[in-house]
Amino acid sequence: MRVGICLPNNWGVEDVQSIFQMAIRAEELGFDSLWASEHIFNVSYVFDRIGSRPYYEPLTILSYVAAITKRVRLGTSVLVLPYHNPIRLAKTAATLDVMSGGRLMLGIGVGVIEQELEAMGSPFARRGPITNEAIAIMKELWTHEDPSYQGRYYSFSGMKFSPKPLQKPHIPLLVGGVSRGAIRRAVRMGNGWHPSTLPPEELSQGIRYLQEQARAARRDVSEIPVSIRLDMGVPRSARSTSANRYSLGTDPEEILQNAQAFERLGVEEMVIAPNTGNTEEILVAIEMLAQEVMPAFR
Repeated sequence: MRVGICLPNNWGVEDVQSIFQMAIRAEELGFDSLWASEHIFNVSYVFDRIGSRPYYEPLTILSYVAAITKRVRLGTSVLVLPYHNPIRLAKTAATLDVMSGGRLMLGIGVGVIEQELEAMGSPFARRGPITNEAIAIMKELWTHEDPSYQGRYYSFSGMKFSPKPLQKPHIPLLVGGVSRGAIRRAVRMGNGWHPSTLPPEELSQGIRYLQEQARAARRDVSEIPVSIRLDMGVPRSARSTSANRYSLGTDPEEILQNAQAFERLGVEEMVIAPNTGNTEEILVAIEMLAQEVMPAFR
């Protein structure tokens, strides 16, 4: 099982350079991946957590990280697709994939904060269809020499699109979310399922459902690997969704035992969120993880 770290771009860190130093250290320690999250406005549970302090744009953060690292893979956990023009996002992501040497993964989701979606001009009730169309558009642009699409929200043809991603057939699209609808989207359109903070018993149920859906779709389940984002420390109470009820804990032995439970379920990548904006504490945490936890998965 691979092990990644969530960068605290979403935790109100005033000194952005400390995030980049953390990224360099995580690569030195052997972590497999670095991830950044997305919200546009500090609203709802985001405001409860950081108030008006900085929440940095994830692809900008990852572009800088790409320039100061060499090996570590770069992921979003997750981009909210209805916030984005998918054509422009496809261009940005393909550029970053080329710049990074083919290290980008896009975790994607439909969004959960209605006020934020409406402010972005994306009706909350239509976020599912908008997301589906965005996925189809990005794949079309990334994989066809002469891309063409006729949809409800976007239509184009007769124009070249470049650059293409370095990764083939395209940048991995990891579908976030814990609902059955998210799992069906992962089977139908994704290159992986990327839920957040589910306890092992609930993740096991989700994996069984994913396998059932894959069989029904005649798709090899190995094409839909499971990665999961998990908090360290005390679970955040400000967000009341079911996707925030579980934590790996704080003690190294507890973290290791909990992580091994996910490995037994077949999770291919565990993405650990240190659950704080204190970068000194995060550095201590990643040193501990590298010494006490990661060796069990190497």
